[in-house]
Amino acid sequence: MNDALMERLKAFLHREGNSSLVGSPASQEEIVNAQQQLNVSFHEDYVQFIRTFGGSYAGLAVHAFHNGSSLGNETIVDLTLGFREDCKELPVAEVLRTGYVISIDGSGDPIIIDQAGKVLIYHHDTGEIKGLADSFEALIEDCFYEW
Repeated sequence: MNDALMERLKAFLHREGNSSLVGSPASQEEIVNAQQQLNVSFHEDYVQFIRTFGGSYAGLAVHAFHNGSSLGNETIVDLTLGFREDCKELPVAEVLRTGYVISIDGSGDPIIIDQAGKVLIYHHDTGEIKGLADSFEALIEDCFYEW
């Protein structure tokens, strides 16, 4: 992720009063174990984010292993395996099999990074899979703003 965006995130997440929005940084062991369990490779910009902030708010809740307290306890493994099971008979199953769920929107729709690194959302009520961004970094650039 670009340095300017990382600095904006650091300034925001480490500001007084925002401690519930930032998690604990992911370890290399946690990342490797999760990738093996999910049979995926996390993309570098997502890895950089979770190694710096853990599961944190960046315009949307980005789950990892140790999330900020306002994000809930679900890890990336929990989310991905849960949606893989719930959607195994649906057209989105192949995307979920080769991707990983980093977030859930306000309607309960999973936000997925596919194996090419594109960020998608699966609208469970319509069955539509829609592109949100060409990369995790682009998603955060689009979604994140300081308040």
